[in-house]
Amino acid sequence: MLDRFRLIRRFRALVRADPTGVRAGFIALLISSGGDLLAGLTLGSITGTLEKLPGLLVLVPAAIGMRGNIFGALGSRLGTAIHAGTFRLSTRPDTLVGQNLAASLSLSLSISLALAVLAKAIAVGFGLDHTISIGDFMVISVIGGVLSSVVVAAITVGVANLSTRRGYDLDNVSSPIVTAAGDMVTLPTLFVATYLVGIDYVTPVIAALCGVVGVGGLVVGLRARLPLMRRIVRESLPVLVVAGIIDIVAGLTLEKRFSSFLVFPALLVLVPPFLEDSGALGAILSARVSTKLHLGTLEPSRSPFRAISEDMLLVYVYAVPVFFFLGVSADIAAAIAGLRSPGVPEMIGVAMLAGFFATTCATLIGYYGALASYRLGFDPDNHGIPVVTSSLDLLGAVCLILAIVVLGLT
Repeated sequence: MLDRFRLIRRFRALVRADPTGVRAGFIALLISSGGDLLAGLTLGSITGTLEKLPGLLVLVPAAIGMRGNIFGALGSRLGTAIHAGTFRLSTRPDTLVGQNLAASLSLSLSISLALAVLAKAIAVGFGLDHTISIGDFMVISVIGGVLSSVVVAAITVGVANLSTRRGYDLDNVSSPIVTAAGDMVTLPTLFVATYLVGIDYVTPVIAALCGVVGVGGLVVGLRARLPLMRRIVRESLPVLVVAGIIDIVAGLTLEKRFSSFLVFPALLVLVPPFLEDSGALGAILSARVSTKLHLGTLEPSRSPFRAISEDMLLVYVYAVPVFFFLGVSADIAAAIAGLRSPGVPEMIGVAMLAGFFATTCATLIGYYGALASYRLGFDPDNHGIPVVTSSLDLLGAVCLILAIVVLGLT
């Protein structure tokens, strides 16, 4: 009982110490949930395209998740720079911001190409024989990735600059907004890129160019003369590839249960915002832990949860209204779009039940992901968020499907 009261006092002290930052984080989560409904509506409205291009759903979580992984990590690094007092807005290649941007764009190009190859290989390996060709995957992934990366990069730097000017804690604000922006921008750009597939002679040429651009981006990043850029690319590349594999398995999970979503397309509207919110909650914790590790205010110990218990409680406090709002708003959005829904109570039940499971996973992975990176000598800003968001894409998809099955909506 004394421990509970101590935790409550520490949580109240945290909120009182930074009420603006805590409030901004909550608002950012709600904004990101609302924005991700647009991505969800897009996904729910293109069931015809998903049926026409078998295997595309395997790529979707990986493609939209990768924007959050790459640029969420960018936001986390900029947040640490703000706390350390080294952040200066400049796009010159040799500056901190310039090198971070160059590294993020290099990673976006190369990982988009890798995702296309992995999506085809894993889909075939797990028994999805009738999928689009690897050239089609490359065109959709790389073209969609390039278009979305430019937009999300600008949003990430803009949010960092605004947070500096307004005094917000970027660790609370960046992850929800950046990952939501990645979802909102990437899914439409992937859909636009689908118009370039299936065209005789044209699609193979575009696919070849995408391959050259992707490999070129990787070579430039790995051999860059700018030390910070080279370090970010080299440290981030392995974890992003692993994260991409996890995201593709998440997409495979959804693809294999695609018939369940066809019964109630409104449930498909839940997918992007639910996965984004789950990942964003874990990313908030990861970014807070990462900053504390860098500043020396958190020491890894045998009783780790005592040091961050109030931060974990904050994540759960964020989660309850966010997932309730998501269930209600997803049903309303589906009704406006004319998509069949199981009903408001059922949509809320799915969001809340799956949200509880996913938030528990998010807090554990958010902390241990950052801590493991730190203990292995890596920068947790580069590894923490990709590990969290990709893991939550897979676990979030499993939690969502589990909630649907438990509530009998299949």
